[in-house]
Amino acid sequence: MGSSRSGGSSLSLKTGNKLRRKQMYIEDKKIANKARHEERHRRRREEAKNPELREERLAKNQPTSIDKKRVWDEVDDDSLGAQVDLAALKRRRMEQAEAAAAAEADAAMKDPEDQEDGKDDDADSMLDSDSEDEEEDEEEREERLQRKRAQRQPSIAPSTTSTNLDLTPDSLTLQFKHLFSDEPPPMPQILVTTSLNATIHKEAEEIAAIFPNSTYIRRSGHRWGHKYSIREIAKFAKNRGYTALVVVHEDLKRPHQMSIVHLNSEDAAPGPTVTYSIRNYLPGKSLLGHGNATNHYPELLLNNFKTPLGLLAAKSMNTLFPARPELQGRQVVTLHNQRDYIFFRRHRYVFREARATEKNVVTAEGKEMEGMQGIRAGLQEIGPRMTLKLRRVDKGIGRAGSEGEDALKWEWKAKMEKKRTRFNL
Repeated sequence: MGSSRSGGSSLSLKTGNKLRRKQMYIEDKKIANKARHEERHRRRREEAKNPELREERLAKNQPTSIDKKRVWDEVDDDSLGAQVDLAALKRRRMEQAEAAAAAEADAAMKDPEDQEDGKDDDADSMLDSDSEDEEEDEEEREERLQRKRAQRQPSIAPSTTSTNLDLTPDSLTLQFKHLFSDEPPPMPQILVTTSLNATIHKEAEEIAAIFPNSTYIRRSGHRWGHKYSIREIAKFAKNRGYTALVVVHEDLKRPHQMSIVHLNSEDAAPGPTVTYSIRNYLPGKSLLGHGNATNHYPELLLNNFKTPLGLLAAKSMNTLFPARPELQGRQVVTLHNQRDYIFFRRHRYVFREARATEKNVVTAEGKEMEGMQGIRAGLQEIGPRMTLKLRRVDKGIGRAGSEGEDALKWEWKAKMEKKRTRFNL
């Protein structure tokens, strides 16, 4: 019983016999699998002869994600609320400055040449003018090549998503001059407390253990006790040499919000206050195979903070950790920003020999990294694990302690997330 398969539709849908329909479906599936395997082997043979075909295919078959569809504001603005890529903005400004300088140089070179040509037209011969034109063409060609080489082209595949704090715009430095000071930051001393009548003392102590040189003090809500406000606690902490105050808020007996108040130096007013919401909090003891933290200063990784607001959040976190980590502790704290959610993780790492089944470390371009053959890194999570989201930035100590027209620097609103391809950090 032969059956002809003409057209794009399957013949298994054109018969009323159930057994025959099942058999025809299996045969169609075998034919499709055979064609797919033949196409794959044919492509493999062609790419073995010409490796450029494989590179073109991989470059073309990039998965599309929301992060790659991200939309930026195409404006020359680096204020706090602008959704611009500071690296691309700086590159654009440098290219414009180079183009303007090149145009001025071309104009300066052409003007004296035109004057000399007008004066010496009668004296020069045709041969001399032709030779001068050829020399000028060669010089212009060389200058054009030099300008083309000097242009800064964006990287197709960036090797890292690390945050570059050197891209901080001047507008941000003027608003928060004590946070973005050129002087080396002091050794952080952090006071950690909770909201009134809190019951999450174990969670707050675990959060306090993240920050080196931190002290946790329970905030009493006893009926006969004095209920100190955040401003009074900040004044107390600043007089005793603390550099920052961290307040952990509670909701349904879980950490719900974290406010970071920068106390600055003695001659400066406290601020800013950066408020985050906490989601998916998981203590370290709940992690499978977790490790125990040591007292070493950890390394800090700040990933994917690109906008002015993102650099403010990154710098705020950067001041809470010592500038010189203790590498012998092999501890690393990671704050990875993705779609305005900041994922907090703390790990211990170890370098070991690669197993026979493991491949070598490759770069973002897919090439093996030199000097890393046969070496792999093992990770052990220490905890806690949580997800932060930036909610507001106040000029002073929280909402009540900020005064003036610019008291509220930035606040998250629900309408900011109507378009899924626009992000704030």
